[in-house]
Amino acid sequence: QVQLVESGGGLVQPGGSLRLSCAASRSIFNFYTMSWFRQAPGKERELVALITSAGLTNFHDSVKGRCTLFRDDAKNTLYLQLSSLKPEDTAVYYCKLVDRGTAYWGQGTQVTVSS
Repeated sequence: QVQLVESGGGLVQPGGSLRLSCAASRSIFNFYTMSWFRQAPGKERELVALITSAGLTNFHDSVKGRCTLFRDDAKNTLYLQLSSLKPEDTAVYYCKLVDRGTAYWGQGTQVTVSS
């Protein structure tokens, strides 16, 4: 079992950046995948970025070139660095971890991009 807690969201001006954190309650070493999703009001939850235990990454087209995803096993934390923020990035961002076929979700952190 693992608990995930996201943090780092907030109100940011367009063009700014944020680093979101997903802290796990125990080691994330050897977990199959960790990822970030987001969900805007009235829209389906969508995958933003994913990283495997081998370090392979994948990004949604909307964030390619301005998104960095990395995990720090020593800190049991997954990070999402998102730059050049746009109003369309406004959403609740969720961390997801998959371990031995079981998916775990964090509670989400709100990101609002507005002038």
